[in-house]
Amino acid sequence: MRNPIEVMRFFSRFILLLFLLPDARASAAAIPHGTVDFVAENQWIAPGRQIYFGLNFQLDKGWHIYWVNPGDSGQPPKIEWHLPPGLSAGKIEWPAPRRLGTSTIVDFGYDHPVMLIVPVRASSKLPTNQEVPLGAELRVLVCREICIPGKVQVSLSLPIKLMPPVADDRSRELFTVARKSLPRKAPRDWEFNVSDQKNAFVLTAKLGRQMSRATFFPLEESQIDNSAPQVVIPVATGFQLTLRKSDQLLKPVKRLKGVLELSANQAYMIEVAVN
Repeated sequence: MRNPIEVMRFFSRFILLLFLLPDARASAAAIPHGTVDFVAENQWIAPGRQIYFGLNFQLDKGWHIYWVNPGDSGQPPKIEWHLPPGLSAGKIEWPAPRRLGTSTIVDFGYDHPVMLIVPVRASSKLPTNQEVPLGAELRVLVCREICIPGKVQVSLSLPIKLMPPVADDRSRELFTVARKSLPRKAPRDWEFNVSDQKNAFVLTAKLGRQMSRATFFPLEESQIDNSAPQVVIPVATGFQLTLRKSDQLLKPVKRLKGVLELSANQAYMIEVAVN
């Protein structure tokens, strides 16, 4: 018969090991020069409701991934979902990007920890009292001076319950921080105008106060010269921003859509008719 003290030591080490093991629902998958976690905002799925999932990227210093419009090079992350019947994924909610690159080549992306949020809608007829697997194949391009493609499978399992979903404390802060980085709707009393000049678009903004800083990230590729300086002229009620046209612009732009960043914590989605 084993010594009772040895038995107690064994179970103590076993329990400690359990606490040290990573959570299966938030285990990191390796990508080139970084990791990605697949996390859920809620503890379970409720029929007829929407649940949000996140792809949380941690990148080595100096490396970056891309925004929906990657800029002069690269490509954004692509997700191929593997969901059970009754669940359908929406579009990625993209945080405001950063300008990356050199004086001649400028990309749009993220060189810092970032989470891409994706809404998933559950059918009202989804069977309850079961646990379902959710998976996705992620393709991502990670770059610095060179670019390295990566492909990884991520997955987790969640129960389906016929009751309002409850937030998962393990991922609550991740979603809070991620949503703060999303571009907001511009206030209704702001006015925008875009004039089409020979070699540039001039964006005029009336915000009710003078602004001396503004950066525009176009949603569509090949509309503006990404590496050209964006010249801001402050005016009493806002600013004028000159955006040099891209040499690859092949047809007239009817509406200019994108993210307007006014400060590190102020980014807005705008869509303005071009006159």
